[in-house]
Amino acid sequence: MSQQEHESLKQGLFETIEAERDRLKTVARTIWENPEVALRESASSERLQSILREEGFEVTTGIGGIETAFVARYGEENPVVGTMGEFDALPGMSQQAKAEREPVEVGAPGHGCGHNLFGVGSLGAAIAVKRGIEQNELSGSVVFFGTPAEEAGGGKVYMVRDGAFDDVDAVVSWHPGWYNAPGKGSCLAVDAFDFTFHGETSHAAASPESGRSALDAVQLLNTGVEYMREHVSDAARIHYVIQNGGSAANVVPGDASVEYLVRAPEREEVERISEWVRDIADAAAQMTRTDLNATKTSGMYGVLPNHTIADAIRENMEHADFPLDGEQDEFAAELRETLGDVEDSLQQIPEPKREVAREEAIFAESIDALDEGRTGSYSTDSGDVSWNVPLGRFRAATWPVGTPAHSWQAVAAGESLGTAGMEFASKTIAATLADLLEDPELRKQARMEFEERLAGHEYESPLPDGADPYELVKR
Repeated sequence: MSQQEHESLKQGLFETIEAERDRLKTVARTIWENPEVALRESASSERLQSILREEGFEVTTGIGGIETAFVARYGEENPVVGTMGEFDALPGMSQQAKAEREPVEVGAPGHGCGHNLFGVGSLGAAIAVKRGIEQNELSGSVVFFGTPAEEAGGGKVYMVRDGAFDDVDAVVSWHPGWYNAPGKGSCLAVDAFDFTFHGETSHAAASPESGRSALDAVQLLNTGVEYMREHVSDAARIHYVIQNGGSAANVVPGDASVEYLVRAPEREEVERISEWVRDIADAAAQMTRTDLNATKTSGMYGVLPNHTIADAIRENMEHADFPLDGEQDEFAAELRETLGDVEDSLQQIPEPKREVAREEAIFAESIDALDEGRTGSYSTDSGDVSWNVPLGRFRAATWPVGTPAHSWQAVAAGESLGTAGMEFASKTIAATLADLLEDPELRKQARMEFEERLAGHEYESPLPDGADPYELVKR
């Protein structure tokens, strides 16, 4: 295929996505209006599946033991490329599509991370590529991975454990944000634990000697970890929250529990720190003469970046238009006003683009990667995917400049404003998947970089033996 033919092919992919614009916007809005939290996204998952089935994809559900996880495949030939779609909402983030804090329902969930856009944006790309294959304009197969529970427990880690990504040559994925840029950085690996101590209740004033305080054990664990902080790397992060500390001040708590997250840039460091935390928990139980149940609930790897695919993404961003209309731009300006001073956020944008972003409500221009050589202070289950298949990632602007994720402004933007960035993401993914299907040298370079970054390391699932994702819901 000549360069001109390839560019014409990409234009055809863009036109397919534009023709599906109303359909995709409707699905994104429907998922936004009916937010479902991690592992309970039945309706959202089914909406995506039903469209993929209509398009002729073969859909397999229940991947990794998760009812809402699925793999949709079109084609039987090699090479095989894929994209991922998330669709879970955040608890307590309910918000109307307006520029003031006003929940739809107090305490209800909302799409504070834009996953209603995420899943549908990837869906649009998968449909476009599928039609290219169907019309013999592209050769190979395309896979859509329906990936639930990103916000709690990491659904992709279970899907990786189940072998869902084993026969895929490359994956291209995205995430909502406030700028358009490929990702070339990593993030923190993480382990999650529940520590529950069991002691003896007694009257705290009349017979304290008869009690054994489980809360004392939790407090000693937390104190021990605070002293430990001095002796771990600056990049490591340890967070905890007491889930149960007793029911009444005059009763020695017989049961108490605390949840821990341990993060660090390297998986090996996470495991070393986690072992130390568990030793402190054991010691706390001994000091208080309580019994300890220590449960590792989940774990994730940091992201293994792939600059080869990121560069292809960046090039395709230049050709994907950003269909922002006047009404969307006006609402974006209203939302931005509620954010206050966003100058600190703007500092990560290099000049002269920073001045453009400073003046615009939506920063629709594309820029080079901001995170090359850096490790972000977040964790994502996409990391485990990246250790098993070459993965290209990027952000697309679905929120006003400077909007933080997990904010009510991000929820408000997801109803309709964010669909412009969603369409831009669809086009960027579709074009990059087409490059990967048609250019064997690009696939080869992506694979070579992937293997070089592995550098002899072997991926081992960070999940504990017998891990059940639905135990997270019960906690």
